[in-house]
Amino acid sequence: MSNLVTFQAQLRSIMDLLAKAVEEFKKLVDEGSPRSTELSLETAWSQAENEAPKRKLLESEFRTFVSIMEILTKEALDKIGKLVEEGSAVLHPEMSQSQNENEALKRTRMGRDLRTQRGHGEGRVAESSAHKLSRSVGVQVGDEFRGAGHADGEEFSADAGERLIDVDQHCAEERNTPLAPTGSQEDPEPTPAELRSETTDENGNTLSVDAVEFTPSAGDRLSFEHQYCAEESGTQPTPADIQEEQDPQPKTAELNLDIKGRINWFIGGQLNVSVNCLDVHAAKHPNRVALVWEKDEPGTEVKVTYRELLETTCRLANTLKRHGVQRGDRVAIYMPVSPLAVATMLACARIGAVHTVVFAGFSAEALAGRIQDAECKAVVTCNQGVRGGRVINLKATVDAAVKSCPSVQHVFVGQRTPNRVPMTGLDILLEEEMAKEAAECPPEVMDSEDMLFMLYTSGSTGKPKGIVHTQAGYLLYAALTHQYVFDYRPGDVFGCMADIGWVTGHSYVVYGPLCNGATTVLFESTPLYPDPGRYWETVQRLGINQFYGAPTAIRQLLKYEESWVKKYDRSSLKTLGSVGEPINHEAWEWFYNVVGDGRCPLLDTWWQTETGGVCIAPWPAADGAEIIPAMAMRPFFGVQPALLDDKGKVITGNDVSGALCISQPWPGMFRTLYGDHQRFVEAYFKPYPGYYFTGDGAYRSEDGYYKITGRMDDVINISGHRLGTAEIEDALDEHPEVPETAVIGIPHDIKGEVPFAFVVLKEDVACDHSVMIEDLKTLVATKIAKYAIPDHFLLVKRLPKTRSGKIMRRILRKVAMDQTDDLGDVSTLDDPCVVAEIVETYMEFKSRLPQTK
Repeated sequence: MSNLVTFQAQLRSIMDLLAKAVEEFKKLVDEGSPRSTELSLETAWSQAENEAPKRKLLESEFRTFVSIMEILTKEALDKIGKLVEEGSAVLHPEMSQSQNENEALKRTRMGRDLRTQRGHGEGRVAESSAHKLSRSVGVQVGDEFRGAGHADGEEFSADAGERLIDVDQHCAEERNTPLAPTGSQEDPEPTPAELRSETTDENGNTLSVDAVEFTPSAGDRLSFEHQYCAEESGTQPTPADIQEEQDPQPKTAELNLDIKGRINWFIGGQLNVSVNCLDVHAAKHPNRVALVWEKDEPGTEVKVTYRELLETTCRLANTLKRHGVQRGDRVAIYMPVSPLAVATMLACARIGAVHTVVFAGFSAEALAGRIQDAECKAVVTCNQGVRGGRVINLKATVDAAVKSCPSVQHVFVGQRTPNRVPMTGLDILLEEEMAKEAAECPPEVMDSEDMLFMLYTSGSTGKPKGIVHTQAGYLLYAALTHQYVFDYRPGDVFGCMADIGWVTGHSYVVYGPLCNGATTVLFESTPLYPDPGRYWETVQRLGINQFYGAPTAIRQLLKYEESWVKKYDRSSLKTLGSVGEPINHEAWEWFYNVVGDGRCPLLDTWWQTETGGVCIAPWPAADGAEIIPAMAMRPFFGVQPALLDDKGKVITGNDVSGALCISQPWPGMFRTLYGDHQRFVEAYFKPYPGYYFTGDGAYRSEDGYYKITGRMDDVINISGHRLGTAEIEDALDEHPEVPETAVIGIPHDIKGEVPFAFVVLKEDVACDHSVMIEDLKTLVATKIAKYAIPDHFLLVKRLPKTRSGKIMRRILRKVAMDQTDDLGDVSTLDDPCVVAEIVETYMEFKSRLPQTK
């Protein structure tokens, strides 16, 4: 292939062949259905099947159509394969050879998929009536609409959206015509091995190929109250859009993310998340266990069926509505892991309220800050929590928080323990009010891009960020990743050990499993209570099949004798997963060999609060494909990772490292930061225009697999919980004798990372340093949470600053990690002598540490 013009001309000839096939199809539909000219092809087909006496396509005509399509598409597809193989280097000269071959395989597969798909458009391209196929799905990026073909159509096609349940139809018909269960023998779900095959290029590099089977299989999970459609998106084209449609030249920018962060999925679609998670399964399998509440005390688990969870959710939803909570209102949830907490999340979804779950270990001040930012109308909590044998006074924390939250009108108080707690004028006893309500609550019909929930995560500026996730895209992505990353099968017991206060609990304790009709475990306790065998005793007693936990917990447990694991039957386990931070090799080997007996695949998953679900993981993969210890490896369907250098240039090839970015939108990605879209754009889209910047660095191996190397900003990962160093600094700086601090993260054997605080005291301050440090610890615990307390404090006279006043944290990190022999260039410091002062202070500090360090 010599040039781009020739390539484009030949592609146009191919499209003409396909257009002829479409015209033949339309001709047959016209002949078989008198009204088909008034309908889309998809609608005509549906009515032809459902209204046979009037508009059924004759069998002979259909055979004729199939024959014509096969002949024409075969000729077109043969050319496509040759052209793409020759022309991919022209279209994407920056790609490596392995990337080009992978792209060719994917494009050829997309062509094959035309034989089975009803057609989905390529977004805003110039289309004659002959070329224009019925569009059914798309992603809006900025002012433009992209059809499914642009946003990885083979992964998230028109069929994918059909997983969302038609609310009115379902409510009317659920008792009469239940759908066939997912994974039935008539329509078995494909396994990860069936979804992804792998081949190698001439250099032996692995090329992952997402199997075509994924596209149709994605269509039977969720469904909409009102089907999404490009033409019904409500987006009015601008003059620039119209000009763009008339211009056939491809634009690189169209392939990347909008720099303004304007992204929508399933435009025009309407649904209710709680219907997809509850009503569907309660209608088909009312007595199937939805939740297994593994309470703090072993052997006291509580099982909740889908029917029971639906009734509880409806009563709770009616209670919220009766007390003034309406569509769009924000509700803070500060509760322990429990069925009541899950029902509260789903009740908010049912009535269209937006929930923000706050981890029930945060301080009153941290809780208040989140309530204030979200302007929550109500708070749902419990009188107390129970964890690790300790009783936690949750209600007292809420009482202190809402004193500074004028937006809160009611505090709903559930009863986790029989103990009485002081009540205020805002308080409502939740169970008592729920008992007055009906067990049915009509679901609110929500637009696909309405807010579902907010979840606050730390940022480098010190102020927590309100991550916004919307309805359809998030739910679909959580469900698909839950099924295919972990190879979930109907009947499995899924055990994610995360708290619902974190995104892992949202996606893989609540929404993903329940949308799939799974039995999901709610783990209220700790891995060490009452002994180090707690996890494995729970696996044996509940028959857990997939176990998803954090490396921090694994590192804690591997310090104990293996007998704490081996004494329990773990034969039910089929898949192990790691979440929250990269898992180190020692923990990986122990988890795989001791817990899994070397027979259970161990999946190191990478994702974020912002991504909504797993983005990189060893599965899905071909049957027998290798899993490399402590490596996330393969991107999930629809996720297009890219490595960029510090100048914003894409790094091609393998055996390279760079900033981990994602080049195309996927359904589960968050849409904005609540109340601060500009911060959203500046933090995630401006660093690398056209790409979503994850904030992490990554290494792409010689085989093309991804390994996460850690954060590239001032956010540290403590036991899987992201925490901005600026947030800790803000808390420390509130001490009256502390004018300035600097906090950095250093590696830790158990927690992954821990904060190390450099604290400057005011001049002439005479105080006991040990007393001062205890005061600072109390301040952090009060302002944020106990887990945020720095492991080390170093009291210094000054901090190393550049002439512009910026603290040179690189030097502090070197000092804290005992790498004082190689501090690098210090010439830009305002006063280089400060380094010697800090090193001297550190050496004194180090001499006081136990010799085992």
